[in-house]
Amino acid sequence: MKEWMTMAEQTVDVAVVGLGPGGEALAARLAGAGLSVLGIESRLVGGECPYFACVPTKMMTRAADALAEARRAGELAGSVEVTPDWAPVAARIRDEATADWDDKAAVDRLLESGARFLRGTARITAPGELEVTGPDGTHTVTATRGIVLNTGTDPAVPPIPGLADGPVWTNREAVRATEVPESLAVIGGGPVGCEFAQVFARFGAEVTLLQSNARLLPQDEPEAGELLAERLAADGVAVRTGVKITGATHADGRVTLQVEGGEPVTAARVLVAAGRKTDMAALGLGVYGLDESAKGPEVDDRMRAAEGLWAIGDITGKGAFTHMSMYQAGIAGDDILGQETKADYRAVPRVTFTDPEVGSVGLSEAAAREAGLNVRTGTTQIPDSSRGFIHKLGNAGLIKLVEDAERGVLVGATSMGPGGGEVLGALAVAVHGEVPVDTLRGMIFAYPTFHRAISSALDDLRG
Repeated sequence: MKEWMTMAEQTVDVAVVGLGPGGEALAARLAGAGLSVLGIESRLVGGECPYFACVPTKMMTRAADALAEARRAGELAGSVEVTPDWAPVAARIRDEATADWDDKAAVDRLLESGARFLRGTARITAPGELEVTGPDGTHTVTATRGIVLNTGTDPAVPPIPGLADGPVWTNREAVRATEVPESLAVIGGGPVGCEFAQVFARFGAEVTLLQSNARLLPQDEPEAGELLAERLAADGVAVRTGVKITGATHADGRVTLQVEGGEPVTAARVLVAAGRKTDMAALGLGVYGLDESAKGPEVDDRMRAAEGLWAIGDITGKGAFTHMSMYQAGIAGDDILGQETKADYRAVPRVTFTDPEVGSVGLSEAAAREAGLNVRTGTTQIPDSSRGFIHKLGNAGLIKLVEDAERGVLVGATSMGPGGGEVLGALAVAVHGEVPVDTLRGMIFAYPTFHRAISSALDDLRG
């Protein structure tokens, strides 16, 4: 089938604007159910995840972890000489992850599902109507059942005077890197900034991480952010928190960031990982009476933003994760197909793929207290566990449990350590299923595993 639809006017049952993971899956599902579906994408079909985020960045962290583990072998297994080489990483991202940033396979997959595809930028002109401007002109689209928005977000570059006067990396440029910069200043201490900082430091860059918040990973437990700062420092990252960058200058191929009340930072490259942005006005949401100045449309538990309008993914503000987009796509699809399903965000998991990994689910201790819950917490350190002792090196981490003491169930948990995101699976089940803490204490935890540390954290809940 041809990639481009050439009809200037099209009428379909559903138009899906934005074909990230959730939008692509939803379009294919609805087409498979017999609806006429048009998928619209201005960039790459598949979205940020396979080309600039989840997949290529985890290839980067996998490579960086391999270097770190090789360097530990001298104390565990014998003499090892480690020489970092970025070329295999860049080649794997180009060839295996992104097909050199070509979405032909994704477009073909969408067309084979029975959906149509139109490349271009969409704007809502009336309820159920779109104008799409693309490389082959302007198209008018009528969606009789409605429109689904999955437009995602773009990297936000903070308005630091002078910063934009020179080359600045976001995640999109960083994953395309063919060599490691001699030095790197990372702006932002959330998951993206921390992952990139550690990767490039392990490959030999002199890295400074600048975070405006008082700690790293501000959405996670303070203990996790503090421990991660220690581990990044051990990898050679200069971590500076609670800083305000007041300006930037460019000279001799280097960038100097001015820091209020502190030493300036000079680096060959600046990587911005300080949040994401949306442009709701460009979508024309005012047609539905929605606030175009908002970060995104508010949706109900069926992903409805208005009559005949659904929204899924990052723009809903429920978590900028591929798994959230896919989950919401399922909810929206059920609603469009007349099935009774409602979204439930009690146990949203997230993982930061640093070393150690930081996995979290549900409420943090602070969020639980703000919600008015009678909170009890239990914590254990991974190095004190049986598997942590055996692991010996690279074993930093912790398990922290947050209990609603009135109901006797977990409402949140953190799993930090080797395979922290995998250990999180058991805790996510416990939070989602509201499994009584007493029932969890009665479980048999395999020995010697990292997940066995959950048992020690449960014991600590007793106080």
